[in-house]
Formats: sequence, C-alpha cells, structure tokens
Amino acid sequence: MSDSHTTEVVTGSVVLAAAVGFFLYAGQIVGLSGSGDSASYSASFRTADGISVGTDVRLGGVKVGTVTGIELNPETYRADTAFTVQSNVALPDDTSIIISSEGLLGGSYVELLPGGSPFNLEPGAEIEDTQGSVSLVQLLLKYVAGSEDTK
Repeated sequence: MSDSHTTEVVTGSVVLAAAVGFFLYAGQIVGLSGSGDSASYSASFRTADGISVGTDVRLGGVKVGTVTGIELNPETYRADTAFTVQSNVALPDDTSIIISSEGLLGGSYVELLPGGSPFNLEPGAEIEDTQGSVSLVQLLLKYVAGSEDTK
C-alpha cells in the first residue's frame, strides 16, 4: 500500500466515524434511540393548537415522552391525543396534562402535572384532567377590549 492510499483510508475512516457519531447523537436528540421502554397514554383536549406528532411531553421541564398521534373525535369535536412516557416515570392517577407555550415566539409542548395520589395510572389509561392551548391573540384581544370598558 502506498502512503497516499493509506492516508485516504484513514481519512475516510475518520469521516465515516464522525458521520455515525452524528447520526447517533441526532437520534438521541429526536428521541429515536432505543434506550428504555415507554408506556402509552391518551388525553382529549378542547383545542390542541401548537402541538403535532413528535411534540415533546415534559415533566418538571424534562422531556419524558413524545406525542404519537392527534385526531379529531367526530362525536365530541375534541382533539384526541396519544403520547408516550418513559416507563420508569410513574404517573399518579390524578395527573393533569396541559399544552404549554415555550414563550411568545417559541413552540408548544405537552406538560404533565402529577397529582398526589398514591395510586398510579396504568399504561394505556386516559388522562382526563386536560387544559388546551391558550391563544395569545385571543388574550391580547380580550385585554384591548377590556381596557376600553374601563373608560
């Protein structure tokens, strides 16, 4: 083997190793890594603005799961949402779930608010205490309309 051929093989190996490392890192960020099992749950929101499949599910500000499905229930006109949570996270059966905003210009995420019950939800259960997303435009309109009434 010539020196230039050896250099090309070493350089190619380094580039390939960097590419594999990048894809593993990206998979962990997106949540595609197979580390740990997850349990599925569901919730029904009056409005699910701002979330979609792949949206983070957080508990205490830490990502513990992902939204896996959203569909309109034609009977109740509510957004039925399915999501997963890491199986090592036990949710009390009085847990509530809300759609929160990351800020004025940020996206939305689903936030779990555990209650104080000594009994836990079974995987596959529905969380019934829900709060949908709040529209900032509607809040601003209410504020503007409310300020005119005080004259």
